[in-house]
This record gives sequence, structure tokens and C-alpha cells, in this order.
Amino acid sequence: MKFHTEYLWFNTSKRREYIRITDKVRNALINSGISEGMILVSAMHISAGIYVNDNEPGIIMDIDNMLESMAPFGPDYNHHRTGEDNGDAHLKSILVHHQVVVPVTNRELDLGPWQQIFYAEFDGKRRKRVIIKVMGE
Repeated sequence: MKFHTEYLWFNTSKRREYIRITDKVRNALINSGISEGMILVSAMHISAGIYVNDNEPGIIMDIDNMLESMAPFGPDYNHHRTGEDNGDAHLKSILVHHQVVVPVTNRELDLGPWQQIFYAEFDGKRRKRVIIKVMGE
């Protein structure tokens, strides 16, 4: 079994952004030389997430609206007693999760026909990192 690791860095201009990273994950797969296995894509921050869904602006807006309705920005979260103002970002990260595992088959990401990989930023305007760990043969 071989392993290959790459990192992506983000510094978004907005507090919340959804960035398609499928091509970057695919490039990591190519760089790994692995033809069969798995890729772990994981946000290395507790106020960001990784998810798989359709790359369609309407569903991205629907996801953002759903997350904002479930964990709105601004309320007096207990976390804010630490001096932070990003309690909502921590909760949104839990809702989309912080990582995904994507199968690799015959040197390709084995995604469904409409599936794409996204980085979800919930407390942006500062530098954050994502790890891509390719594992296989």
C-alpha cells in the first residue's frame, strides 16, 4: 500500500464560501500514482467542512440557507464567552462534517455523475488548510 499527502490552503474573502475542489483532489490522485484505493479529504479547522454534492448554484444557495437557518450567525452562543464570535461556524462544520472519503477506481475518482467535492468555509478571512491523503495501490 502506498500513501501520498498534499495540502490545500484557503484564505477566503467572505465569512462563508463554498469552493469546488474536485480538480485539486483529482490532481493529488494523479500525483500519487495510485490506481485503486481511497482518498481522504479533511478540513483541518473546526470552523470549515468538506462535503460532496452537485455543483449547481441553486443547491449551493439552498445548503447555505439551510445551514444558516439551523445555526444562524450572531446569537449569543456559549462559545462566544471565550471572546470568539464564530459559534455558528463550529455548528455548521458539524452539520456538513469535516471530511469525506472518495473511492479511487482505475486511476479515477469514483464519484457519481453529478457529485463534486467542496470546501465549505464558515469563518473565513483567514488562512486555513485542507489535507488530501491518497491511500492505495
